[in-house]
Amino acid sequence: MSANENEKRLLRNLQSLPSSCMRGAVAIGNFDGVHCGHQHLIERLIAAARRSVGPAVVLTFDPSPLSLLRPEIAPPKLTTIERRAELLRRLGVDWVIAYPTQMSTLQLSPEDFFTKTLVDGLQAKAIVEGANFFFGKDRQGTVDTLRSLVSLHQMTLDVVEMRQTESQIVSSSRIREMLQRGDVAGANRCLTAPYSIEGRVVVGAQRGRDLGFPTANLSEIETLIPGSGVYAAVAETEGKLYPTAVHIGPNPTYGENQLKVEAHLIGFRGDLYRSKLRVEFRQRIREVRRFENVEELRDQLQRDIARAAEISRL
Repeated sequence: MSANENEKRLLRNLQSLPSSCMRGAVAIGNFDGVHCGHQHLIERLIAAARRSVGPAVVLTFDPSPLSLLRPEIAPPKLTTIERRAELLRRLGVDWVIAYPTQMSTLQLSPEDFFTKTLVDGLQAKAIVEGANFFFGKDRQGTVDTLRSLVSLHQMTLDVVEMRQTESQIVSSSRIREMLQRGDVAGANRCLTAPYSIEGRVVVGAQRGRDLGFPTANLSEIETLIPGSGVYAAVAETEGKLYPTAVHIGPNPTYGENQLKVEAHLIGFRGDLYRSKLRVEFRQRIREVRRFENVEELRDQLQRDIARAAEISRL
């Protein structure tokens, strides 16, 4: 799917909706990360859309309601809105609406929110939600509220139980915990696509180049950065993929404490400065540690790159 096609199917409001976006099945939620639990719900959404002979529509929020209501406890994002829409479209969703979250919207009663978005806005025929769905002011609306409202408007409702893996509920918060401790492989087992970050390449200290392993230093990263460590990954730039070794964390060998994200694209030749780079993580190779001298560091980097190439072979 091209970036242009994805952007055409990502809407930013409920005004002047195309007719092909209306009178179908709708799921409302953050869908951050687009994990396996979301995939299960999306499968049910698509089935409901087929029964209603209409589109499968996801209504998400930008920014998340919690970032307005309680910014001090709002968790870091797993996906940008654009990436979220891309992953949802891959699962078969026809339209993604990134609802512009405002305090006025969050103050709507469950009944008013339902009427504004699902009845007047999308003219929905079917609703598909998780069993733990809440909506409206102070999260007063529950699945039972939804059942009552749906029956008043001749819609159907499908309530989807949360999916488990390895005897635990799949959730965005659980995935964040895995990523923060560096368990990208475990997080990937819960996701529908390998976890990735995207940033802009900026000038660094260029020590990697001096060591013989030039790195792209990433800045402007909007989503959660995995815990410190060296990782095997795959990087994408200008439509091409490269096996990659990624160092996340400080550089204790040089007495630095600042967290950095540095990616060495194996086999790449060229200048990445100021370009956008997406890095998909595969596995954590080792922890960050201090080396006694540059020679010891260079030898370890050679081993890291060989291991990353083996894990991320394309």
